[in-house]
Amino acid sequence: MTSAPPAPAPLSDSASPTRRVAWASMVGTSLESFDFYVYAYFAAFFVGPLFFDPLGDVGKTLASFATIALAFVVRPIGAVIFGHMGDRLGRRATLLWTVAIMGVATGLIGVLPTYAQAGWIGAALLIILRIAQGLSLGGEWGGSILLATEHSGPVKRAFYAAIPQLGSPVGSILSAAVFIVMTIVLPPDQLAAWGWRIPFLLAFPLLLVSLYLRLSIDETPVFENVVATGRRDRIPFLQMFRLRPVAIVIAIGAALLGIGSYSLMNTYTINYGVSQLGFSFQALLIATTIGALLQLVTIPLFGSWATRIGSAKVVMWGALGTLLITFPMYWFLQFATFPILVATMIIGGILPTMSWAALGGLMNDLFPDHFRYSALSIAYALAATVSGFVPLVTAWLGAETDFAWWHPGVILAILSAVTLVSAWAAARRRPEPEEG
Repeated sequence: MTSAPPAPAPLSDSASPTRRVAWASMVGTSLESFDFYVYAYFAAFFVGPLFFDPLGDVGKTLASFATIALAFVVRPIGAVIFGHMGDRLGRRATLLWTVAIMGVATGLIGVLPTYAQAGWIGAALLIILRIAQGLSLGGEWGGSILLATEHSGPVKRAFYAAIPQLGSPVGSILSAAVFIVMTIVLPPDQLAAWGWRIPFLLAFPLLLVSLYLRLSIDETPVFENVVATGRRDRIPFLQMFRLRPVAIVIAIGAALLGIGSYSLMNTYTINYGVSQLGFSFQALLIATTIGALLQLVTIPLFGSWATRIGSAKVVMWGALGTLLITFPMYWFLQFATFPILVATMIIGGILPTMSWAALGGLMNDLFPDHFRYSALSIAYALAATVSGFVPLVTAWLGAETDFAWWHPGVILAILSAVTLVSAWAAARRRPEPEEG
């Protein structure tokens, strides 16, 4: 005799638990984004002089941007590792690992010795910790999206997929606010001597908050159903490429604008604005923060819109709008006034935000539940790897063109065009059905 298989776990239709999980997922993602954006702001201004000073002005700038790219290069490896864990062991358990690795690595950056203190030892340790951060991020985004979407019903899934996306602007706001306060409170010599360590050391108490939030979240009903019905793949990574190779390509292209625009606006534009346009570092942080604050309103609105017309179409409209305004936006930026700077950050943020807000819903619809964690994580990580080189490539293009006003626009236009075509392809596919 064989025992009857356990009944599939029912999908929850309760709005209150779904909202609680979605917002808790967003808070955890915000704290992890804070850790990562702290380094992005830090790299734009401090990494070169503190860790790579012997390389000269251009060399240390390129080296600092390369440390940003390094974390993105290793993200696919983290996506494979944590994607496998997410599809085999569960979404919740995997996210506890990702946030712990990120928090410890970020905090340890705050105690590193600089080149003046220990030569190249500090730079070598910095590279190791950046690799740890990149591995962590490889499994973070996909799991956060699945926590929100797999606790919700199909009707509002596109909206709940947008809620974790708030984590990026919230993390950007928090990290920028810390640096703005520090530039006001500390003189430049103290900021360069020891003040830069404070934002990284904040990662340790934030890690405790993140772990508490993740421990309070239940496993998703969708994954419980996958386990109950015996549908877990032995190697989800291979199954994903065998069954949905075209969907992987579409997902990577659809993610490029949402991720790459953040790298361009929050990292390269800050360095470019200080070194070439004459803005102060503080003015650029304020402008970036204003743009991020607006996203706290626009991301839920775009998520709500996605429930009506579909996530892929929202991504597509965002990419088209960004493509149309790219070169006018950078032409105005060369006039170097603070109102124009703020307008650039707002306009250059809203339209790519459409593609960012609906990205989770688009990807969720492309893949079946039994290897969805791996698929989302790997597709997002590969797109992030490409996007991680955006500051470096844009800096190179700027040097080759004598920093012509249009050089950042070329990069943003390419990202927009690829995402536009990918979103159009995604809109023509039927959403994957969910068993159970």
